[in-house]
Amino acid sequence: MTPWILAYEGFDPDGERLREALCTLGNGRFATRGATPDGLRRTPGTYAAGVYNRLTSPVAGKTVTNEDLVNLPDWLPLTFATPGCDYFHPEDSDLLEYHHALDMHAGVLTRDLRWRDPQGRITRVRQRRVVSMADSALAALETTFTAENWSGPLRVLSAVDGDVRNDGVARYRDLRGDHLTGHATGVEDDLGWLTVTTRGSGVTVALAARVDAPAKQELTAEPARVTSCHVLDLVEGETAAVTKVVALLTSRDPAIHDPRSAAVRRARLAPRFDELLARHTTAWDRLWDRARMDVTEPEIAQAIHLHVFHVLQTMSPHTADLDAGVPARGLHGEAYRGHVFWDELFVLPWLNLRFPDVSRGALRYRWRRLDEARAAARAEGYDGAMFPWQSGSDGREETQTLHLNPESGRWLPDASHLQRHVGLAIAYNVWQYHLVTGSMPDWCAELFIEIARFFASLAVLDPASGRYEIRGVMGPDEYQTGYPDAGSPGLDNNAYTNVMTVWLLLRALEIAPSVPAVGSREPARWADITRRMRVDFHDGVISQFTGYADLPELDWERHRGVRRLDRALEAEGDDVNRYKAAKQADTLMLFYLLSGDELLGILDRLGYPADPGLIRRTVAYYLERTSHGSTLSALVHAWVLASTDRATSWNLLVEALMSDIKDVQGGTTEEGIHLGAMAGTLDLLQRCYLGLEVRDDGLRLDPLLPDRLGTLSLPILVRGTRFEIEARDGMVRVNGETAGRGTGRTFTFDQGGTIMAGTGDLGRRIAHHRERLGLTREQVAERAKVSAGYLEYLEETPASPTSETIHRLAEALGTTADDLLGGGRERPPGRGPAAASPSLEKLDREECLRLIAPGGIGRVAFNGSHGPTVLPVNYKLHQGAIIFRTSYGGAMDRDLRTGMEGVEIVVGFEIDQIDEAQREGWSVLVQGPFHHVPEEEVAEVIGADVTPWAGGERLLYIRIIPQQITGRRIHGL
Repeated sequence: MTPWILAYEGFDPDGERLREALCTLGNGRFATRGATPDGLRRTPGTYAAGVYNRLTSPVAGKTVTNEDLVNLPDWLPLTFATPGCDYFHPEDSDLLEYHHALDMHAGVLTRDLRWRDPQGRITRVRQRRVVSMADSALAALETTFTAENWSGPLRVLSAVDGDVRNDGVARYRDLRGDHLTGHATGVEDDLGWLTVTTRGSGVTVALAARVDAPAKQELTAEPARVTSCHVLDLVEGETAAVTKVVALLTSRDPAIHDPRSAAVRRARLAPRFDELLARHTTAWDRLWDRARMDVTEPEIAQAIHLHVFHVLQTMSPHTADLDAGVPARGLHGEAYRGHVFWDELFVLPWLNLRFPDVSRGALRYRWRRLDEARAAARAEGYDGAMFPWQSGSDGREETQTLHLNPESGRWLPDASHLQRHVGLAIAYNVWQYHLVTGSMPDWCAELFIEIARFFASLAVLDPASGRYEIRGVMGPDEYQTGYPDAGSPGLDNNAYTNVMTVWLLLRALEIAPSVPAVGSREPARWADITRRMRVDFHDGVISQFTGYADLPELDWERHRGVRRLDRALEAEGDDVNRYKAAKQADTLMLFYLLSGDELLGILDRLGYPADPGLIRRTVAYYLERTSHGSTLSALVHAWVLASTDRATSWNLLVEALMSDIKDVQGGTTEEGIHLGAMAGTLDLLQRCYLGLEVRDDGLRLDPLLPDRLGTLSLPILVRGTRFEIEARDGMVRVNGETAGRGTGRTFTFDQGGTIMAGTGDLGRRIAHHRERLGLTREQVAERAKVSAGYLEYLEETPASPTSETIHRLAEALGTTADDLLGGGRERPPGRGPAAASPSLEKLDREECLRLIAPGGIGRVAFNGSHGPTVLPVNYKLHQGAIIFRTSYGGAMDRDLRTGMEGVEIVVGFEIDQIDEAQREGWSVLVQGPFHHVPEEEVAEVIGADVTPWAGGERLLYIRIIPQQITGRRIHGL
């Protein structure tokens, strides 16, 4: 198990679709599934953020219209053939070796294979694939061939294929998928190009390909395909390479004349593969510097890295300037038709703390569709803005009216558009962005207030009870769509919707004074709703909706292990609406978004005073009645159980981390990863387990780390200030300050951040060792498997590389990770400005001894013959005493001899360490008698391996017996 590599051994045709999804490469602007370039059974897919198209299809006697994220032309095809043999396909070839590996740190997909043709010729093939994170228009595929036991011609056929459609999801195949039309191809000098246009939305997409090879190229433009053929002259034991570099542009892109000419120019100007790869890996290095989440356990680390990797491939800094939302299944497949649901509720809180500009871009996607949401609200008779459950290109409701149950084969009415709570998710994200950045732009306030107006108008006062009610909606649990045998779908007083509406209106009351468009009457009604909203209870727990208590229990023993109960029961002629059964957390989402104090405070404000046991009872009640038919389910339950049942919380977190890798939902991951669950697990680690909360007065931490998590290390960015957090052994350190388990602590914003400008300590140490060895940056980068650009970045910028990168650099430089990080060594002189509010921590004797135990550089202070004297020495701690070497007849030998038996001279011995990169330091002062080590004991102390400070013949061993030890640690340098 390698934490940064997702590896597959052997070719498994039945598992290819899952591997394709998990090995997708992207840059936030477009992504390409990890399909083989040469397979017969493959599901290729290239998807550009925001490129949608609508088609109308006849289904079950009705005409339905669906909008899809469009599958764009396939740029991957590349195959090869030995003399007299057919072109290679892994499904029908004699494979001697076959390996796939996704390097998540570098963003590179590698395939290695050895293939024996029917005539016994063995060829080794190695492919490296990237979708550039440095230049968001480029992708590349490098293929190298080595003839192991033969020489001769090898035909290589490469193509860009426009004859593609959306057919990656089996249950959608009764619907039209022919989104592309107007195919055109051509050849321009040594480049081939292809353009297509989406049928309805009219988006033009252009791809241009340049193939670099040591042989003459034959380019052919066919009606929907452009091909390139080379014949390589292979020599036994030698390697030849063919590289395809592709540029993808669309008519939605800025700063272009037209997509075709732009794609041709970008492909022509693109660097060769090695330089393109170097720029790409440097870009990923910089992303990981901000996004890293290091843990100790390799399997957990691998899953975390995979989740970060796919979140950033979907929502990267390139996405920030696009008009694109957060697609629930990433840019990794066609499930959910590429639509934007409420998954941003789980994605943006993680991005806020690392890439706030990307979060801002996702919120602007919603704001740009505010007028459409207003129109939707007016059409239903409401105020404000009603956002759709499923959104695509323009913000209209894209939820299907019919959906297929693959277990019964029946097309069924779909009422999920009644999940009005998607607006609550948008508002929650606006508020979280405000807390983390300290910013509430006018457009964010407008978005928030318009959502508040909608939910306020959704609440209707019942004169009989004196309570406001919200009727005819669905909650997050997608099983419960309506009352049994009711004539229309929808439920009344969904607890999640009602309580979160109160939360929303309370926040709107805070914002309203700064929004001129809010009149004097609106806030009064909002405040009234926050005191009189209806919430139902039964059996000592919060009821999911009015009437829930009257539903019978499901026979869970009969349906144990069935995750999609809605499909199973419908196939049996039954209806999940009849039972107390949930697909995923609904009421429990309240405990995911709100703290216990917040929730109990809202209930108390509504006139429902509750004891703290309500939360525990409600969690236990619904957990027993949930089938976990969504990847979000394990995540949310892991969160709400974190403080009460840590063992179960950990098990559910592991399930959530493994849900896509192991495809726990049975065939859904191959249709696209679950972006909300991936980002949500990361957010659970940082916000839930660390107890991380951003407040106006600073960063609050109240950690509840599972014992089995090991060490968790991560950086976050709050209001422009960087905090380095490390959690282990029941304690958390933030920029050098410690907060133990169960001891909540608020860190002010001036206690965080990397204030230094210029090179950090780590960078100086790397440069020192590189120059000591006489190595160039390129040589060290090659040894450490990082890019030269990233090495330059580390040497010249305060940075926080991953622990694995530190160890690789240490090995490349012939030193240790501890040495690079400054362990046991004196740091170079500081260059940073004084801190705003440093703090001192007193150290006890035991901690002082622990700090000085490794040895290093210290200073001896004494009254010499010429006055106060301080001399540096190399020392070791040996049997509790300080040992160092000096020369006979030197200053310490002369000035510290009393000439009187039994008379001792007490000296001071000081050791300190300062690390500007970590913005902390410590100092220890040892006071005690100074002795020459007797000759009969010298042999013993020689084993301490003390080296003299200045070299030379320094054979006098000195011992200081500590009598008094004091120390201080300084934080916030």
